Amino acid sequence: MARVHNFSAGPAALPERVLRECADELLDFRGTGMSVLEMSHRSAAYQAVIDDAEATLRRLLGLDDDWAVLFLQGGATLEFAGVPLNLMRSGTAGYVVSGHFAEKAAQEGAKYGDARVLASSADERFSRIPDLGPVNEACAAGGLDYLHICQNNTIFGTMYHELPRTGDVPLVADVSSCFLGLPIDVARYGAIYAGAQKNAGPAGVTVVLVRRALVAAGPLDVCPTYLDWRLEAAKGSMYNTPNTFGIYLCGKVFRWVEEQGGLAEMERRNREKASLLYSTIDESKLFHGTAQPESRSICNVTFTTGDPALDKRFVSEAADQGLVGLGGHRLVGGMRASIYNAVRLESVEALAGLMRSFERFL
Repeated sequence: MARVHNFSAGPAALPERVLRECADELLDFRGTGMSVLEMSHRSAAYQAVIDDAEATLRRLLGLDDDWAVLFLQGGATLEFAGVPLNLMRSGTAGYVVSGHFAEKAAQEGAKYGDARVLASSADERFSRIPDLGPVNEACAAGGLDYLHICQNNTIFGTMYHELPRTGDVPLVADVSSCFLGLPIDVARYGAIYAGAQKNAGPAGVTVVLVRRALVAAGPLDVCPTYLDWRLEAAKGSMYNTPNTFGIYLCGKVFRWVEEQGGLAEMERRNREKASLLYSTIDESKLFHGTAQPESRSICNVTFTTGDPALDKRFVSEAADQGLVGLGGHRLVGGMRASIYNAVRLESVEALAGLMRSFERFL
């Protein structure tokens, strides 16, 4: 059976070469006589796997030893609690609410201290990134343990094209749906975290990158042991049994990204795909984008006809032609095309062609 054009938001498309490599090694990983699925996480063979994944990720992002690289579980959602439990030491942090998950992060942070919402675009149905002027002013005034943002909003199709100016306040970012899709200037951040299932690997692995100096003092007293980033760094992400197969697969994706040309090449490809879709939307009289142009994401393109029944018909016809995962999130409806690294230009061309023909023959 031919592989489909997969526009799912996560779990999402993976590079076919990576999947074939995993299949080839499934029964016998590099002469060990067993699968990585069966291998002790304490074995030398597996230590080499996780070490290589970390080393490759460090090269991609330009991370020196001032940064700890953690491969954890629980998704970015668990780190909504992990962030304040590790960093909210004086009891006050700033949050920018630009979408559903940014809102969830702020709500979780409020359980552990004063999680101040410094800006929000909820009144505009999260169709844009909020004005960062008040955020920059609050950071300049000081008194915040960190500023938290969700850098790309998977549901609403928006992303930051300019980061807040945080000064001495550490910037903490949930980058789940834009992670590895474009370069990251790590000098701007104190901590970065991402669920791997969007763009970096399978569901079940969460990558946390944090400056060691930020966690040197340890977490809040109420922090569960598993969420202690300092401990996880000291244990090499192996305080408990990690998601061994997931990390192995992530490592292969990291290698694939590196061999394709790195993050600059991923950004070039993703912008090319996004440009094609947005131009198709902007030229259409039927389809309309839901994100304001200045905030449009290059990772998740959201659009609608304005008629829920017609949206459903389009998604159904697309699936019949092998274009899957195009239904919008249940909170907003419409359509969403997640065009992560592993989604080829040919898939986006097929989607653009279907949109034009659907409108023409409607």
